[in-house]
Parts: sequence; C-alpha cells; structure tokens
Amino acid sequence: MPIYEYECKACGHEMEALQKMSDPMLTDCPACEKKELVKLISAAGFRLKGGGWYETDFKSGSKKNVSKSEAPACASGACPSAK
Repeated sequence: MPIYEYECKACGHEMEALQKMSDPMLTDCPACEKKELVKLISAAGFRLKGGGWYETDFKSGSKKNVSKSEAPACASGACPSAK
C-alpha cells in the first residue's frame, strides 16, 4: 500500500497516511478538525535492488545505473590493485 502525504490548508499540519489506492482522499485535519486536507505530490522513496530487474539484468555497459558504492576509492586510482 502506498503512503500518501497530506497538508492542511487551514493550519499547515502535514501528515502521512498508509492507504489503498482505491481509498477516498482524507479531508479532515486531525490537528484543527477542519475539512482542509489536500494530498501532496511527492517522489517515490524506493529503489529496486538485486537481480531480476531491468536495471540490473537487461541494461548493458554504461547504461547501468546501479549504486556507485562498490568502488568509491578505485574510481580515483587509489585502489590497492592499481599500484
């Protein structure tokens, strides 16, 4: 289930709600009890890792956009095997 962000236009209260996509939007603010909640648009906060995804299995060469954490020191030539 997605997590939706809401903000009250009356008092500025921000909150998150775990809801089904088919659930109706929330309208009642829990802080001021006015019907002023609006759903905010935000970026998804997840990344598909591991095998079996397009990014790891089907992209080739420089098109891969996987985490750069595997070789942070080697990129600058400071790798022990580079000497």
